[in-house]
Amino acid sequence: MTEGSDQDRRLASLMRSAQDGDDRAYAALLGEVAPLIRRMVRRRLAFLQPQDVEDLVQDVLLSLHAARATYQPARPFLPWATAIVRNRMVDRARRHARQAANEVESDRVSETFAAETTNMHEEGYGDAEALRQALGRLPPGQRRAIELVKLKEMSLNDAAAVSGASAGALKVAVHRGIAALRKALGAKGSAKD
Repeated sequence: MTEGSDQDRRLASLMRSAQDGDDRAYAALLGEVAPLIRRMVRRRLAFLQPQDVEDLVQDVLLSLHAARATYQPARPFLPWATAIVRNRMVDRARRHARQAANEVESDRVSETFAAETTNMHEEGYGDAEALRQALGRLPPGQRRAIELVKLKEMSLNDAAAVSGASAGALKVAVHRGIAALRKALGAKGSAKD
């Protein structure tokens, strides 16, 4: 923003009116100032993406709004507004530099967990036929509980309504059934039920 005397006088007049409570003058002021701010930001911070420019323009407009009571009507408007724009641009440039300094480019997306045993892979589920056979060897109550709660993913209450067993009994049957399956399949460790 440069100090053009006619433009500065017009903006200063609008700001004085806005300070006196004139909403139309304030809307006109913001309408005239926004394109000036946008040009200044684009010229000085050419590295910003268009959406970042618009975000910064909005930040500046909010700052102008918050600081409007500090404007002294006897002083030129544009230097006052330019100081606010510069401060917001410095803040944004610092934030951009901090973010860029902490970004690491990588061709390989990291896994969620470093330990291979914690990452699930399709081939890691084991032998489906062995699981089916082990499930068939469970007592009927445990098998039914696992089918309803784990395989059909029903809630304990829904499974209780279907099976006629209490939710507590189903929970115990699922726990014991999974323990028996682990033992039958030779699984090591204890995965969460």
